[in-house]
Amino acid sequence: MSEIIHQQPHHISLPEGSIGKQTTTLNLGPTHPATHGVFQNILEVDGERIVSSEQTVGYIHRAFEKIAERRPLYQITPLTDRLNYCSSPINNMGWHLTCEKLLGVSTPKRVDYLRVIIMELSRIADHLICNSIVGVDSGAFSGFLYVMQYRELIYEIFEEVCGSRLTTNIGRIGGFERNFSNAAFEKIEKFLKEYPVTLKEFENLFNRNRIFMERTMGTGGISAERALNYGFTGPNLRAAGVDYDVRVASPYCSYQDFEFDIPVGSTGDNYDRFMVRNQEMWQSLSIIEQAFRKVQEFKGTDADVYHADVPEYYLPKKEDVYTKMEALIWHFKIIMGEIDMPKGEVYHSVEGGNGELGFYLISDGGRAPFRLHFRRPCFIYYQAYSELTKGALLSDAVITMSSLNLIAGEMDA
Repeated sequence: MSEIIHQQPHHISLPEGSIGKQTTTLNLGPTHPATHGVFQNILEVDGERIVSSEQTVGYIHRAFEKIAERRPLYQITPLTDRLNYCSSPINNMGWHLTCEKLLGVSTPKRVDYLRVIIMELSRIADHLICNSIVGVDSGAFSGFLYVMQYRELIYEIFEEVCGSRLTTNIGRIGGFERNFSNAAFEKIEKFLKEYPVTLKEFENLFNRNRIFMERTMGTGGISAERALNYGFTGPNLRAAGVDYDVRVASPYCSYQDFEFDIPVGSTGDNYDRFMVRNQEMWQSLSIIEQAFRKVQEFKGTDADVYHADVPEYYLPKKEDVYTKMEALIWHFKIIMGEIDMPKGEVYHSVEGGNGELGFYLISDGGRAPFRLHFRRPCFIYYQAYSELTKGALLSDAVITMSSLNLIAGEMDA
């Protein structure tokens, strides 16, 4: 399963006359199926028991923050896609909200509700991937097959809205590139009708499964105090018993208009993380249903609103560029980067699929950010991996890695 690098003696107090033990250093990763990404874990093991571990990151570091300092705001959106690519639309929305905070842009309610639908669909896609992979790593492949077809349906919705599936580049500063089509709404309705049945079947396969419970309960646990000290957020923090959720603590996109609960665990172990994500999918379904109803209530001209009135930063329709002088001017100025952003320093965060995703933006009044920093939750979780796996079995370390939802693309940005 792992490549043996070398062996070294490990001194343990033993009864007199007994044979001394040895530990083995194993290289789990960086290119290994069990790591689910390109990162390295150097494990010191005594038999199958982990004595200590050391993590290495940076195998796919792409310097996104420095690249962004040479790009206008709207060209940075595709970079955010490549962070947590399991829920890339949330990254896109988080970036657009950060820009809007700097620019002082206020979005219409319908835009907020459409964004909520997309972000909660993305959260479900993220959680179903994470939990089904936890199942695979515990030896249960069926659950993965049950839910993965609905990830495809979510991607079909994204494709209908923006033309892309995985790395979506969805939305624009101020709203969306285009209005949602009838086909998009029909696919959303289909998802809301069909996925709850499959999610219930998925839970029946795992929640009270004795083998799964024995593999996940009591492994990879962390206390609320330690999780807070590390800077945990999202499902991994809530599994430890802390009900912090950015959507409630600092509402954005009119999340204050929705009713939903914040699922929490108690032990912070692999089982609690699994259960919290399952419950969050139910809450996301409820939020999508509420947002869908609110969108349907808009009538007349309000039913066609899908972006704010910000011509300085929102590309006009192509047909308008061909027929209207004002649209042609704005298109030229945006594309050629002739519009300076205001000076300022802002931080905005959203509740990403795996925790608080934040953007710290400093503008000196130029056409590109003076400085931009991404707060990537995966990078923070990985710092605790050594503590979470100390004393655990090698097989437990694999499940712990999966239940933390570590995404290498986000970790090494």
